[in-house]
Amino acid sequence: MSKKLNKELGLFDVFAISTGAMFSSGFFLLPGIASHYTGASVFIAYMLAGVLILPTMFSIAEISTALPRSGGAYFFLDRSLGPLFGTIGGLGTYFALMLKTAFAIIGIGAYAALFWEVPTKLVAIIATLFFMALNLVGAKKTSAFQKIFVVFLLIILISFIVDGIYSIFFQSTISKEALNTQFTPFLSDGLGGLFTSAGFVFVSYLGLTQIASVAEEIKNPERNIPLGMVLSLVVTGLIYGVGVFIMVALIDPATFADELAPAAVAASKIYSWLPENTGVILMSIAALAAFASTGNAGLLSASRYPFAMGRDKLMPAILSKIWGKGTPAIAILFTTIFIILFILLLSEEGIVKLASTFQLLIFIFINFSVIVFRKSKIESYDPGYQSPLYPFMQIVGIIISFLLIVYLGWMPILFTTGIILLAVIWYHFHSRGKVKREGAIFHWFALLGQYQYDELENELMTIVKEKGLREGDPFDETVINSRISILKQQSSLNQILDKVTDYFQTELQYNKKTIKERFIHSLDEDSVIALPGVLFFHVKDKNVMHPSIYSVVSKVVISDVSPFKNPEPFSPIHICCFMINSDENPKQQLRMLSRMVDIMERPGFVQEIIKMDSHRAMKEYMLQNERFISIKLLNGTAQSAMVGLQLKEVQLPKDVLVALIERDNKTFAPNGSTLLQEDDILTIIGEEKSISKLFKSYISNNI
Repeated sequence: MSKKLNKELGLFDVFAISTGAMFSSGFFLLPGIASHYTGASVFIAYMLAGVLILPTMFSIAEISTALPRSGGAYFFLDRSLGPLFGTIGGLGTYFALMLKTAFAIIGIGAYAALFWEVPTKLVAIIATLFFMALNLVGAKKTSAFQKIFVVFLLIILISFIVDGIYSIFFQSTISKEALNTQFTPFLSDGLGGLFTSAGFVFVSYLGLTQIASVAEEIKNPERNIPLGMVLSLVVTGLIYGVGVFIMVALIDPATFADELAPAAVAASKIYSWLPENTGVILMSIAALAAFASTGNAGLLSASRYPFAMGRDKLMPAILSKIWGKGTPAIAILFTTIFIILFILLLSEEGIVKLASTFQLLIFIFINFSVIVFRKSKIESYDPGYQSPLYPFMQIVGIIISFLLIVYLGWMPILFTTGIILLAVIWYHFHSRGKVKREGAIFHWFALLGQYQYDELENELMTIVKEKGLREGDPFDETVINSRISILKQQSSLNQILDKVTDYFQTELQYNKKTIKERFIHSLDEDSVIALPGVLFFHVKDKNVMHPSIYSVVSKVVISDVSPFKNPEPFSPIHICCFMINSDENPKQQLRMLSRMVDIMERPGFVQEIIKMDSHRAMKEYMLQNERFISIKLLNGTAQSAMVGLQLKEVQLPKDVLVALIERDNKTFAPNGSTLLQEDDILTIIGEEKSISKLFKSYISNNI
């Protein structure tokens, strides 16, 4: 079965998964407990934790846009530090996520028990099975449910904050003296207590990391992942900081530290404009929504860890199976069983510290991974978002995570050590003999003679192909402006090289011999891409200002391809394509190269191209997307109104361009004064919405 997940999640889905995973115990349970360590300044600890996670958030965003794959931290660590670290990160994060998810789902049962006499754990198990059913029908359905949770939750929390701020500062019910009393002592245990509290509530922000585990299912990950994470952190940080401030201001300091439902208690002291106890009911419903959203998002993201590890042979392969709805069904069922076991067998005490400690260790590894990937100089490591202030940001993230681990104490450190030992044992006895790959760290030390795993570059190149072009890449323009020669008589590869170098000599003002030597050298290095019926030459040069493509299409087989080291599997050759790009932008070259290869790998590519006699038709076949349209100026059609007009006189949307005109079987690039004639075929490129509008105006109306 297919092992590729559907890309169904947009920006709001990213925001909802991340935000929904953060508003549960962090807001409705932990504030009072966290105040044990720092007193009234606990609201500052929440905001401090939000600031301290920034370096790691930037690192996660960078690697997620470079490697949008299920498995999150596992996949990052496996491909950067090797499969042993991948196993440690995968199993550890998987258990931490499941524990956090089980804790949140138990919260559903606990709050439900406030309204009905029902067994807490039975309700939790029923809720788990419900979330499992949602996850089995697809990430989009899961995310739709998640968005309902998050929107409802944000409405109640914002109303809580607005009403709370109004009650504290604009009503006479709370005097300044009373307010001062509420915030005394402010730092009960100095700065050390503040940092301990920040480490304790750090788990409240771990929803940010859940985005990485579903990155493979996110549309336009290079935009939606970093933007969704930043929006989620800003919204969550503000609500945490202001919301906990309100709790501190309204709840008796003597009881706040022991209060397990501080949000509900604070709500009972505001909402004076609503009937009695309505505020408590609203906040309890919000808590149920929050725990449900965390449980739902937690099951979604946690199940992607065994799926990704099964796909990479670090866990049984059955976990990587995808069923008809495009979801990893076995991994979801496996994760559900574990969560139910945790609900039945474990108590809630200490889970927060345990989850935080292991996540902080993973954060150290992730920040180091960014440094490893950058130092490895692997060209196909092509993040759509780059962390600012590299490597300072990563070093700060490592130091912050280490210090917070120290503040959290020995018990969670011992737990983390146990998980690491379990992962090492599992890798040694189950996975070691099945996995041949190594991480990017071997590329970093390649100059020292260490082993370098070349397949990693191939895997990253595959990811680059799947991600496609980036906004601003001049692929369409390069194809439109490319040169094509159609040969009907047999030619040798050497003759084609002469023809191509003549063109590039004029185009680039290079010495012909130098250009030809560059292409021949690429043959000698075996860096030419060979596909069935196609040879694709690609070189970079510092003097090239913009990418340029020359394609030679031969109706008969190209002879004498002997300079190519291994032509037999790809013969007969009909197409030779040559691309030159600037060496100042190797990542762009790689994306355009991968796009060309993707086109050339279409079924029947060679047969389709050699049947064509029109340059315009060939270029349109190369474009083949929603950003261009081909219009023929025929009498009796809507577009016939263009005949006799200069191109600049034609009313077209501002964001489109007439790139090519075919007239009498000849193709040329027009200018504003070009006079349009009957039977002209116009190739128009531009933004999708405008192209769609032109299609409705000039094509669909004629069908």
